[in-house]
Amino acid sequence: MEIAVAFAMVVSAAPPASAARAEPVRITRFLGEQRLPHLMRFGGTTVGGLSGIDRDPATGTWYFISDDRWRYNPARYYTGRLDINRETGEFTGVRLTGVTTLTRTDGTPYPGYGRPGSADPESIRYDPRRGVLLWGDEGDRPDSRNPAIPISPARVRLADLKGHNVGELRVPQNLLLTDTESGPRRNFGFEGLAVTPRRITAVTEGPRYEDGPVPTVERGSPARLTVWRRQSFQRGQYAYPLDPLPVAPIPPDGATDTGVSEILAIDDYRYLALERSWIQDVGYRVKLYEIDRHDATNVLDRNDLSQGAPYRPVTKRLVYDLGSFRRPVQNLESMAWGPRLASGECTLVIGSDDNFDQREATQFLAFAATGCP
Repeated sequence: MEIAVAFAMVVSAAPPASAARAEPVRITRFLGEQRLPHLMRFGGTTVGGLSGIDRDPATGTWYFISDDRWRYNPARYYTGRLDINRETGEFTGVRLTGVTTLTRTDGTPYPGYGRPGSADPESIRYDPRRGVLLWGDEGDRPDSRNPAIPISPARVRLADLKGHNVGELRVPQNLLLTDTESGPRRNFGFEGLAVTPRRITAVTEGPRYEDGPVPTVERGSPARLTVWRRQSFQRGQYAYPLDPLPVAPIPPDGATDTGVSEILAIDDYRYLALERSWIQDVGYRVKLYEIDRHDATNVLDRNDLSQGAPYRPVTKRLVYDLGSFRRPVQNLESMAWGPRLASGECTLVIGSDDNFDQREATQFLAFAATGCP
């Protein structure tokens, strides 16, 4: 059931042509890395699959959402602390302090994988204006390899700090999951989420069927950013141009998975974006971009981005190639602003989802940066 919420709705008008461009985000130094143990136990749950993080700037509480779909426990988020020294920037520790089950409007947990109404949490944001959490639910749908999977709608959901569902945003018709080759592909629904005082933005991980094939070494493809304005009921949508695959899989017809794994607001029009690829017998490759939708075309009413009239996608600027950092590169899926340092730099924390796989890690990387909010 869709619940309309008064504060959440959409679209942004284009800014004035004279709008000044702010200082770009730049990584200035690496502050440290911390990890959680594989299959760590906490509060009666198994910790892993942490695919979204955020921080309450007033209390310093961090939120970590797990994409576990009842393989171990029901959909949930954790709270915790990251120890970052504001004087030196040194990142010295991470610890969990609580765990909360996410529940539906009737107070019951979301069903597990492969059941109607299951949830696939992929991102989390704390909204300090109203003291609630927003979380991206990628949903699920059947495809040719998984024909028996029922449709579970993709949503941007709202929860109070006890995990109870208190609303959700209206999803554009073109992002509704189907059981045909239309709309978002399986595992390519809402993957990243960004929040500012005036807007809420969600990004699909990859292209809809109508928007073209998935990226290859030869060419990229468009994902879609959807922007909700808090004081209206309209929506805006903008094309995000995914890169081609950085390298070919081994063998050349091997498996790949590439797309946007998270976004983070800089202001109402600019975001950081993690663009992550998994390539068979190569591993993960991740790049951090700054994207800007100032001059982008609103494509909400365009059902097909693969042909037809031209449009302007968001612009992209490479901030940092994480594919060459701390190898083997992990499955980087989460990103949040941390505390500001005495130097004036802000901190950026990027985290990984270990997929509950002992070959991967739950990792947190902290960086100092300039040009941030």
